[in-house]
Amino acid sequence: MTSSKANTIEHTHTLIIGAGLSGIGTAYYLKKHHPDKSFLLLESRETTGGTWDLFRYPGIRSDSDLHTFGYEFKPWVDDQAIASADKILAYLRQTASENDIDRHIRFQHKVCRVDWSTDKACWRVEIERVDTGERSTMTCNWLFSAAGYYRYDKGYTPEFKGVDDFGGQVIHPQQWPENLDYQGKRVLVIGSGATAVTLVPAMTDKAQHVTMLQRTPSYVMSLPSEDVIANMLQKILPSSVAYALTRRKNIALARGIWRFCQRFPKLARRIIRFNNKRALPKGYPVDKHFNPPYNPWDQRLCAVPDGDLFNAISEGKASVVTDHIDTFTERGVRLKSGEELEADIIVTATGLDLQVFGGIELLVDGQPVDMSKKVAFKGMMLDGIPNFAFAIGYTNSSWTLKIGLVCDHLCRIFSYMDEHKQPICCPVLPSPDMPTRPLLDFEAGYVLRALNRIPRQGAGAPWLVSMDYIADNKVMRKGPVEDPNLKFYSPSNEQVQHQEPSMQMEGA
Repeated sequence: MTSSKANTIEHTHTLIIGAGLSGIGTAYYLKKHHPDKSFLLLESRETTGGTWDLFRYPGIRSDSDLHTFGYEFKPWVDDQAIASADKILAYLRQTASENDIDRHIRFQHKVCRVDWSTDKACWRVEIERVDTGERSTMTCNWLFSAAGYYRYDKGYTPEFKGVDDFGGQVIHPQQWPENLDYQGKRVLVIGSGATAVTLVPAMTDKAQHVTMLQRTPSYVMSLPSEDVIANMLQKILPSSVAYALTRRKNIALARGIWRFCQRFPKLARRIIRFNNKRALPKGYPVDKHFNPPYNPWDQRLCAVPDGDLFNAISEGKASVVTDHIDTFTERGVRLKSGEELEADIIVTATGLDLQVFGGIELLVDGQPVDMSKKVAFKGMMLDGIPNFAFAIGYTNSSWTLKIGLVCDHLCRIFSYMDEHKQPICCPVLPSPDMPTRPLLDFEAGYVLRALNRIPRQGAGAPWLVSMDYIADNKVMRKGPVEDPNLKFYSPSNEQVQHQEPSMQMEGA
């Protein structure tokens, strides 16, 4: 390499931040629809998989069926529809390997700061090597955030009074110790969300007893871990056909349940309560522990495969306590009611710390962007930020359903830009005082805690963040790319280089 080349800043067309479920999916769509465009994935961790590699707590699994949580282009063929993390990881990594995506990934590369230049029609990206601290810079035409929506370095834990007085271990699921010995121990799990209802039955295999302490109940529904119809179709049809039919069935079923809950919340509550009551011992206080004060789908419903949580309670291996914590003590936790729950290990399954786009510092033409003042366009771009897209999935259905639509639409935008020879694409608000509301219309604690630092949405399309796959499919795949709120343009010809630099070094 000559000295002149050594000083050349590396360039790629699309830079993808994150090599988890969304990032690998995005890379697939780019390779399929735009094989001529270069791309890189920068992953701050040392391996692929994102969430499914980060979390190591017992029993970690999906709470959506893998026929919809999996990629549309790669059939899920395992008998288990509600799958464990190891199976999901194997599926993700096989997808990356089969599609030659691995060589485009650079590990332990953290994107720290990005600055869009309208004059040059590209992003300048500052990167830090996590393992060495080395800093580098590169440029790209498009920036795509597949970094998820929460901090990977730590989870959310409230400030508990007296926590230092506790004589046992306090663990957050996001930092699960390797080879934790809980054989014969009393385990107290604080929380009532998806992580808690997964941990409780999973830890009963070794623990003396597991108690789930919740401040407020959640809706919990039992789902079969195997999809009988899917498995039957796999035996009589080609896997791609069986998968497509199962996927269509499960999308319709999940959408129907969500719409039913939205339209008939009281009836939905009664049905869930009836099923809970039938799954629990006679006389169990269902209304105290499994009857939330909010309507179904105001927060995400917790799925338990084959009723494992209810089975653990029925067998006396687990119990649920609904109360508020007064203080930690040397032996456990004292509640507001005065009762003390003794424990050897306390797990704080208290949620995530929401973080936008991996916490990168984002600037446009040198001016810092205040994310809390930005509005989402079609749930995938932000007003006033050119050539930038992101992946945030559904909260009421499988995350990946939305990701596939976003990637498809982004590829259509690329084709439109190529056809019209316009290097810049940017959503623009119809009015600076357009009414807005929170980006996620969702009452989960991790969302409510972050409302003042995340983007917003409008009251109607294209500024509304839709949670309806069928409606989104019509807009993102079949609707026009052109929109009065989406501007395509060029800076002066002297300032734009339409050819990418030859130095790509994608496999480096």
